[in-house]
Amino acid sequence: MSTQTIERMAVEVEGEGDPVVLVHGLGGSSNTWTPQLGILAGRYRIIRPDLQGSGRSPLGSASLSVDGFVDSLIRMARVLGVERAHFAGHSLGTIILQKLAIAEPRLVRSLTLCAPLLAPPDQARQGLKDRAAKARAEGMGDIADAVLKVAISNHTKQANPVAFAAARESLMRQCPNGYGATCEALAAVEAADVTRITAPTLLIAGEDDPVAPASVARTIADRIKGARVHVLARIAHWTTFEAATEVNALMKDFLAAQR
Repeated sequence: MSTQTIERMAVEVEGEGDPVVLVHGLGGSSNTWTPQLGILAGRYRIIRPDLQGSGRSPLGSASLSVDGFVDSLIRMARVLGVERAHFAGHSLGTIILQKLAIAEPRLVRSLTLCAPLLAPPDQARQGLKDRAAKARAEGMGDIADAVLKVAISNHTKQANPVAFAAARESLMRQCPNGYGATCEALAAVEAADVTRITAPTLLIAGEDDPVAPASVARTIADRIKGARVHVLARIAHWTTFEAATEVNALMKDFLAAQR
C-alpha cells in the first residue's frame, strides 16, 4: 500500500488489477471502505482518496464544491494512469459519482452507490449550513452524537456496536473547518440528470435510512437503464459499516459480472 498526495488529496493505492475507486461521503474518509478491502484485495487495484477537507486531506484556501470534487477525481485518475475504472461511492460520494459518470462516461466502467442521494431535499439545506457553523464554532462532538442518533439503525446499535464505534470515530476525527466546508458543498449541490448515466449501476440502500431513504434509491434505479437496487433490512445510512457482509457479497458479485 502506498499513500500519495494528488490534487490536495491523500490517496491510498494498493494491489494490482482492474482499478476500483472508492469515494466516501460527508464525515467519512478512505476508512469508510475498510470493511470492503477483503473482497477487493488480490483482485483489483484499490484507490481510496480522502476528499479535500476530509480525513487526512487539507481544506486549503479554496471553497469546496461537488463539481470541484468531480474534477479532482478525474485529474487523480489521470495522474495514476487510470483510463477506466469501477467506482463506488457512499452518501455524498454517490452524488459526486453520478456527476462524474455523466462528465466522463468512458472513465466509468461501473457504479456502486451505497446510501445513494440525488441531492439534499430543500428543507435539509439550511440544516447543513447550520451544521457547518456549529462544527466551526463547537467542534465535532455534539454533531457526531446528533448524526448517529438517526444515521445508525437501532438494530445496528444493539447488534453491531463496532459499526457504531467506527462511524463515530470517523466523524470525531474530521477537521471541523473541513467538515463545515463539505456540509456547505453538499447544501449547494443540484441533482444530476441520472438518465444520462450509461454505466452498469448497483444501488444499495438501508431500509431504515432517514438520510437517503430506500425510495430515493428506487427512483434513481428507475432512471438509469439496467440499474439494480437492493434494500438491506434493519440498516440505516452507514451501509459499509452496518452491513459489511451484505455489501461485500453484493459488490463482489456485481464487479465480477462486469468482467
